[in-house]
Formats: sequence, structure tokens, C-alpha cells
Amino acid sequence: MVQDLDPFAVARDLFPDMPPGFPFENFDLEELILPTGDDMGIKSDDDDIKEEDIQTQSGFGSCLVIQNLPKAPEEKYEKLMTVVRTIASKMGEVRENGIYMPLDESTKMTKGFAFVELARREDVDAALLDERFANGYQLDKNHKLTFCRFDDFDKYAKVPDEYAPLEQVPYKQPENLHSWLADKLGRDQYVLRFGDNTVVCFNDGKRGRADVAFQREYWTESFVQWSPQGTMLATMHRQGMAVWGGPSFTRLNRFAHPSVRLIDFSPNEKYILSYTSHEPVTARDSYTILINIWDVRAGKLLRKFEGPVDEYAVGSSAGPNGALKWPVFKWAGGREDIYFARLGRSKISIFECPHMGLLGKESLKLDGVQDFEWSPSEPMLAAYSAEQGNQPARIVLIKIPERTEIRQKNMLNVSDVKLYWHPQGTYLAVKVEAWTKTKKSTTTSFQIFCVKDKDVPLEVFELKNNKERVLNFAWEPKGHRFAVVHGDGPRPSISFFTMRDDKGRLGVRELKMLDNRACNAISWSPQGRNIVLAGLKNFNGQLEFFNVDEMETMATAEHFMATDVEWDPTGRYVATVVSHVQQMENGVNVWSFGGRLLYSTQRDKLYQFSWRPRMPSLLPLEKEAEIVKNLKQYSKRYDEEDEQLLMQADADVLHERQRTLDEWKAYQESRRNYAALQLDFKRELYGPRFQEKESTIQKVMVEQVIDVKEEPYNVK
Repeated sequence: MVQDLDPFAVARDLFPDMPPGFPFENFDLEELILPTGDDMGIKSDDDDIKEEDIQTQSGFGSCLVIQNLPKAPEEKYEKLMTVVRTIASKMGEVRENGIYMPLDESTKMTKGFAFVELARREDVDAALLDERFANGYQLDKNHKLTFCRFDDFDKYAKVPDEYAPLEQVPYKQPENLHSWLADKLGRDQYVLRFGDNTVVCFNDGKRGRADVAFQREYWTESFVQWSPQGTMLATMHRQGMAVWGGPSFTRLNRFAHPSVRLIDFSPNEKYILSYTSHEPVTARDSYTILINIWDVRAGKLLRKFEGPVDEYAVGSSAGPNGALKWPVFKWAGGREDIYFARLGRSKISIFECPHMGLLGKESLKLDGVQDFEWSPSEPMLAAYSAEQGNQPARIVLIKIPERTEIRQKNMLNVSDVKLYWHPQGTYLAVKVEAWTKTKKSTTTSFQIFCVKDKDVPLEVFELKNNKERVLNFAWEPKGHRFAVVHGDGPRPSISFFTMRDDKGRLGVRELKMLDNRACNAISWSPQGRNIVLAGLKNFNGQLEFFNVDEMETMATAEHFMATDVEWDPTGRYVATVVSHVQQMENGVNVWSFGGRLLYSTQRDKLYQFSWRPRMPSLLPLEKEAEIVKNLKQYSKRYDEEDEQLLMQADADVLHERQRTLDEWKAYQESRRNYAALQLDFKRELYGPRFQEKESTIQKVMVEQVIDVKEEPYNVK
């Protein structure tokens, strides 16, 4: 009698040291028992997130409770209700029959509180943050009204009567948010977003390649954005945005702002603004916007700005067809995030951090103001006011918080004005287009304020042909030079100017003009001295790498259909990008500052390329100038160190490969005995059939004619 063998029982007898559930072929999930805490090496995206209590919406999120109302008799009920309606209307739109003030049936007196239901939950949040209601509303000498959410009663009712001490959570050392700056090869990072993928890479220009530092699929739903100092990367989601940092890009914080569209960090990364817009519900409603201001590290909502788009789309903030230009709020320069401001009708509203209230509790009044820009280095703003009646157009420099006008300039027949601050706040260039006497054409001139000089002297200059169109203007980031792209033909000219002569004396002087260039964009190196003259889009990616110190072209090249030019923070490398705006050839070329192509990366549907910013240098300008002067002495020493680091890095790569190979060989050896035992087991299990060769079954279709019959076809 042949006894039926249980292959699983035989396997367990032959291999007693295997984990429960072995063998794994055709296993039942319930039989597979993993050791406690073993995740099979597969980490969840939420492993680093604490479990949070799920807060369900009770349905009363848009309800407010007004407390400490007077207890009035029944005959004064309607009079008190009128007062409550007036207060409620200041908070937002009240729903129909949305106010209820209970009456005590026994005493026929009001109970001292009322319920108000607003149209939206956001209106409740805004009302509780409003300065008029946040600290109480003084109704009369004896009654100061207080406000709270209806849901708060349920929340506080769940608080236990007995105090239970909180469980102490052991301190966990956070990741170093500046770890990429400690890269031993001194490499910078950039982020690529293509298709559904987001990849952060180290730029290894010396070896002509990109090393992936982190990548993730479906990381964002629209775009990613570095913070100004490169500490964090923000991602966008339907529920809001999140910020990530550290070598493994762990989530640092998240901010609830449904359908968020745009964001803007403050210069020192303390705050972040988020923007969204709301379509009108009915024909009577208007297009409204919502801007939230958050504390980045605490994740706390500090203030909301909400209203019709017409209220914010004023002057230079207004785009075509009444659209809004971003950013609406502009941050003051300097290393402290103290002030931010927005343009209004005949005013500039300046807000002060951290309380987010109006500076001095009133806006800065400027009749006809159309545009303003903060200095990048200090809380000083430049504002432009258009002509009004007999009042000329005016440019004014204002010191904040004193609101002191330190310089102004009046102008006539102005058609258009653009403000260009020097990145170090040294100069302010104002491009002025003025009408000629015939009003049929315009002339262009530049008014340059020397902000750091005594009494803020003003330099005025024009191009040789002041009727030419000025296509672009750009300051040298570190220095006193600037470049202007001008001309009316298809191939414009580029002129270079300096604000000071060799002895440091002030005065605009032309250095050189380059004629007939395929250029519509200029991009200075962050360190100055070098500039890329680029012909983007219609010019098919013509590139000229130009040394402004020597006034000579270092190289010319082409990146067909290029749409963008981006310098790395150090000025050593420059990237040219073909984004998804073009249907084909999407990718990135990385060049040396001298125009030598180092490597190319092709990516279909390339939506975004962005270098990771660096923190501002802590060295004073004098020390930086000394380093530049003695650069050859420093570079010789650092070139030797870089060569040693590259050799060491290559040796580390070889060592890592050898270690991986050794591990694989050791694993093979450890499984060799297991493979032999498994072979013996199969030989015993299958018996004589073990020697049979593997067979396959094929289905073959054969056509066979069974019968053919012919009949006449009679057509009448």
C-alpha cells in the first residue's frame, strides 16, 4: 500500500531550521509567520509619522457661540437680536435663519448666549483670528462678549476629570537639514521633476555625471519648490503642502490648505505663504482669493487674507484680464523676516512679524502708487507713483519702519516704469519709458540711485539710440556692472556698463557693445564675471559663454530648443533646460562656466529643473574680495585636495563593489547546502519521474474539410 506523502510535512522534517510557513511555494498567507517587528525590509511612507487621533467633523464647524450677552426680558428680545445680527454680519455671511438666541421659558429672559451659523467654516476661523473679536468684543461697560466654536463644547466635554500624566517620548535626534553642504566633494544638488517622478541629484561635474541622492514617485501633484536657503523642499498636494529635509528627505511639517496653487517662502525661511482662488458660485458673486501665512517650523496658521480678486489685483499686481500676479505679498530684504507688504489703491500695506498686524496700525499712503520693490539687503522700499492731473510721476525711496523718504525723483510724460534692485542692495535702476512730444513713440532712459553712497546720488543715462527697445536688463550679482539687451531687429545688441571707474569714482561708463547676437535672455553667474548670452525658444538654444572681465567669448554652443538657463549657486556650472513646453528633446545639459559640455540627461515630460540654493555667505564683502584677489593661491591648494578626494571616492566605490560581491558569494555558499538538500528532496519525492525531461503542452489547430456540396443558384 502506497502511503500519500504530505510534501509540507516532509519539508518541515528535512529542514527543521527554516522559518514557520516553509516551503514558500504555493503557500497560504495565513501559514506565513514573520518574526515580531520584521517588515521584510519594506518601509511604509508613514513609518515616521505619529498616529494621530482622527478628528471627525461633527457638522457644526461653521457655528459660533456668542457668550456674555445681556440677559434681557422678552419685550427687549428683538432689540437685542438686532444687535447680535449686526455683530454677526461683521464676521461673514450668515446663513438664512442662522441666528438663534434661546429664551428661558420660566423667567422669560434671554440666557446670555446665542448661536450663529456662518456660510463657511473658513469664516469662523477668520472671525476668531480677527483683532475685533479675538480678545473679546466690548458691547457696553458691563458686557464684553466672547466667541468660541460650537464644536469646542464637545471637545472639552471629552477631557477626563482626572489628570493622567503624558507618556514621556524619548528624544530623537533630527536629521541634519544642512547635510548636503557637508558633501566631501563639495557638490551641489538639483531637483528634476519629470512624468510622475521627482529626483534629487548631486551634480558631479568633475566626473561628468549626476549621482542620485533621493527619488520618489508621486511625491507632488503639481510642482516642488526649494526654500530660499535650500534647507527644505516643498511639495504640493490637494490637501495642502508639505516641507521635507535632511539626507533622507523626511517630512518636517505639513500645512492644510485645500487646492493650494502657489506658495512663497520668507527670505529667512521662518514663514510660508500659500494661495488659492475660489470660483464664483453665482453670477452675483465675485472671484475670491485666499492667502494663508504659516509659521514653517510650528506649522501654525498665523493669519488669513481673503477677499475679491479686485481688491488685490492693483497696479503691478494686476495681470491681463483682471488676473493676479504672484507674489501678492513681497518680503523685505535682510536676514530677518520682519516686514512684508502688498499694494493697494493709493497705499502700500506693510505688515509686521510675528504678530502679522499693520505696521503702525495704518497703511503707507502714496497717491497713484503703481509698483514697489523691497531692497534685497535692508528694510527699504522703492515705490513708483503714476502721473495724476498736474502731479508728475514719482520714484521715492522710503526707509522702514521710520517711513522716512530718503530720496525722490519726479518725471513727466511717463509711459512705463520698471524697478531693478541690485542683488546686494547697492543700486536701484529705474527703467523709464517716456512719450515723445508727438505721443507716437517712446524713449528709454535709466535713473540709477546709488543707495549706499552719501546723500543717495542719482545717475541718469540713455543708450546711444534712446528709441530702441530695451529687451532685458540685469545687474552683475557681485560688482558694479550691468548688461542691457536692446534693439528692434531679430538679432539685438548687448551693451555692458559699469557704475564706477578703475579708481572707484561714481559714473556710468560703457564697457563694450556686442552687435547682432542671437540673444533674448542674459544670465549672470552668481559670482559675477561670467555671463551666458542665450537665444531661447525662437532662437533654437544658441549659447554664448562670455567673460566680462576680459571682454571675450570663451565658447559658443547650442542646446536645440532650450527654454531655460540656470546657474548653480557657486557659479562653477550652468544648466540649460528643454522643458515640457517643447514637445521633443526634453532634458538637461550641464556645462562648465567656460562653456564645455560635461554631461546630458534626457527625460521625457520634463516639468521642472531647479538648483538647490545655498545659505548666504557669512564672510564680509572685504574678505570675499580678498579671496577673489588671491584665488590662484587658494585654487592650487584646493585642486590638489579635490584630486585626492576624487581618488578616494573612486577607491570607496571599488571597495563598496568588492564588499557587495563578497556578500553575494558568501550568500551563495550559505545556500549551497540548502540547494543540495532541496534537490535530494525532489529526487525522493518524484522517484523515477525525477529523471524525465521537462515537457510542454502545445495546442495545435488543424483545419479539415468534411464535405463540399454544389447547388445551382436560380435567379428569376
